[in-house]
Amino acid sequence: MKRYNPTEIEQKWQETWEREGTYEVDLTDSSRPKYYGFSMLPGITGAGIHIGHGRTFQFSDIKVRAKRQQGYNAYNPIGWDSFGLPVENYAIKVGKKPREAHDEAKENFIRQLKRLGFSYDWSKEISTADPEYYKWTQWIFTKLYEHDLAYQKEQPQWWCETDNTVLANEQVEGGKCWRCGNVVSKRRLKQWFFRITAYADEILEATDELDWTEMVKTMQKNWIGRSVGAEVEFSVEDSSDIIKVFTTRPDTLFGASFVALAPENPLATKLSTAEQRAAVEQYVSEASKKSELERQENKQKSGIFTGRYAINPINGRQVPIWVADYVLGGYGTGALMAVPAHDERDFEFATKFELPIIQVIERPDSDDSVEAYTGEGVLVNSGAFNGERSEDAREQIVAWLEEQKTGRSQTTYRMRDWLISRQRYWGAPIPIVHVEGRPPIAVSENCLPVILPEVEDFKPTGGHTSVLAEVDDWVRVWVNVETGETVEITQPKPEGDAWVEGRRETDTLDGYACSSWYFLRYIDPFNDKQAWDPELAKQWMPANYYNGADHAVAHLLYSRFWMRFFYKLGLVPTPEPFKRMMYNAYIMAPDGQKMSKSKGNVIDPMEIMDSGYGADALRVYEMFIAPYDMDAPWDTRGVPGTYRFLNRVWNLVQEYLVSESNGDGVASDGILKIAHSTIKKVTRDIEDEKFNTAVAAMMEAVNGLYKIKESQPVTKTDAWQFAIEGLLQILAPFAPHIAEELWHQLGHDDTIHRDHWPRWDDSFIQSDDMTIIVQVNGKLRAKVELPKDTPQSDVEAAALAEEGVRRHVGEALPRKIIYIPGKLVNIVV
Repeated sequence: MKRYNPTEIEQKWQETWEREGTYEVDLTDSSRPKYYGFSMLPGITGAGIHIGHGRTFQFSDIKVRAKRQQGYNAYNPIGWDSFGLPVENYAIKVGKKPREAHDEAKENFIRQLKRLGFSYDWSKEISTADPEYYKWTQWIFTKLYEHDLAYQKEQPQWWCETDNTVLANEQVEGGKCWRCGNVVSKRRLKQWFFRITAYADEILEATDELDWTEMVKTMQKNWIGRSVGAEVEFSVEDSSDIIKVFTTRPDTLFGASFVALAPENPLATKLSTAEQRAAVEQYVSEASKKSELERQENKQKSGIFTGRYAINPINGRQVPIWVADYVLGGYGTGALMAVPAHDERDFEFATKFELPIIQVIERPDSDDSVEAYTGEGVLVNSGAFNGERSEDAREQIVAWLEEQKTGRSQTTYRMRDWLISRQRYWGAPIPIVHVEGRPPIAVSENCLPVILPEVEDFKPTGGHTSVLAEVDDWVRVWVNVETGETVEITQPKPEGDAWVEGRRETDTLDGYACSSWYFLRYIDPFNDKQAWDPELAKQWMPANYYNGADHAVAHLLYSRFWMRFFYKLGLVPTPEPFKRMMYNAYIMAPDGQKMSKSKGNVIDPMEIMDSGYGADALRVYEMFIAPYDMDAPWDTRGVPGTYRFLNRVWNLVQEYLVSESNGDGVASDGILKIAHSTIKKVTRDIEDEKFNTAVAAMMEAVNGLYKIKESQPVTKTDAWQFAIEGLLQILAPFAPHIAEELWHQLGHDDTIHRDHWPRWDDSFIQSDDMTIIVQVNGKLRAKVELPKDTPQSDVEAAALAEEGVRRHVGEALPRKIIYIPGKLVNIVV
């Protein structure tokens, strides 16, 4: 019998698939149902991928492969997130220019991905740093500018000293830069923004209905952070200044005993008395060195009195004005009315600085604590509103404030507009020309792309501009102030009064801009007339499946924002880009830590494949290691185990090939039961993203078939043929090379990877399982299939483990679980 040699067969089939265009897709073919699935755009962040990246890409590969085998026009595209900080920093590290470093690294990425056997359509490969691509990123910028969704303004921005650039709020994690991990600070700079807040409500309201991993939806909703409340005006004593505060609890206004300003609030120093100004300025300076996270988590409250007082509009009471770093300049108005009796942070601050604590909501009889009471109740010490329930008093007090013109209903958001300009070289130039005395001028479409010029030294200087500011012949440009057309300054000035000299914008676009729409370019990658054909968008959008292990907030929010903008322009058929978004967990290093080159714990997939185990064994183990949503430490024994499994599959087929025809033997029913039940389970598990249990089911099936052949040799019967061919077909998405090789050894002359998926017949599957309906508070949330003899405790555990159930139960413990044996579980929360 032939021996299993993965190195030989994998290279053979990779070359065959590429030569024959096995995975190439006709994007105009509408004769079959489409399936559009892919993983997040790979970023060139180093010399290559590690096994964690490989696992992420494999999830989408399996989904698309299965659909391709089921007869779909299934498309798994590939491209590169080529612009931005990661690539530029990598280029600095290796001492090469960004384009050169990127292209060299990309070659290794391609080599790794092809060795892993991913079913990408390489004929449609894209890169966000190609002018043919970023021309359309710049065009999108001009459209956003045209619709007042792109603007420039000066305000304090996050600044990373290591990367020498500003950062968006979404790129600051725990007060540190998302890329280098160093602490960031604030600088006051003039920057470009996209007005994502204009879409905050509709993005938020559409989130719950998305078929996305629940954690991602929660993170997005929390990041948007909508708060409904009131804006209240406190006049400053002996001044014309007004302090506007936002509160979600206007019912506690009578309990406000001081006003607290964020250190960033300009009023902090403006309102300080002469005696207090030096101390306030010192405090503001010290606060600017702390991250927002530090300021929020610090239990030791700090602050400084300005020496001035404000007037509470509800009762005319004089209240002191303090500066406190637990107040954030980026939330609400950068000022708050402090109600120590009913807010924990205000209580801590007032206790430390001995400020009044005025109770205005009655505590429940059982609550005799000395901490802040933040619940609802009956108003006390609240003038004409005494006796009202706090829930009712909110509207009444806001109505009174509106009558007095000292307040109004308001909704605020934690999310801020998207800061998109960067003081770095490696990015798409912002297509704007500045002319003194005029608003910024968007470059016209017929003059795009604005090409990123070559420079000798691209490294950032630490100033407030990119190195592009020094490329004089590029910065200076003739511009038509009426049309936005441009001509290089080295050319003669065009005729006409509308032509003047201008200066190009020297900041570049954040890399997230280029990666917020690539899924639309994938469906029309070589169109030089438009970013994409809206008719192709109708056919392919939204994407059926999308997955990744990062960017749960920034990239996904930005993509949703742009997609909604395109939808309003009539360029796409739906406002959401992805029908299903699966957020997968990490593979951790053997030491239990996240894989990182700096920690020296990265595992290169090439090392495993080159050791003789091949790609298929690695692929199968990466799916078997754990459920997609659980972090899992790498086990060096795993790949040898899956290699042994594939050897058993190989040997089983070899035995079948050399066997004799002998009619259907007595074991045919057992063979067919194993085959049909496994086909059913693996088909459903792939659909439900239970990749690890799909692998387990195939392993169990092979074990079952081996037990049968111990008592009766493999023969060329219909039952054995169906079982072996069916096994290869469902194994193909996981281990494509061995499945293809054995498929052809069985005598087939077409690829297993197109239009070959087995069908199961329930009549061959004895009813040893039961289908349990799972409800949460009486509403259907999931169905689980379990053996009929499963104990009640295991049935309940399986029901609680379902994602659709976890989504509605959350962290709460069920009050009661009702089990109707063999039929239903109802979880009461």
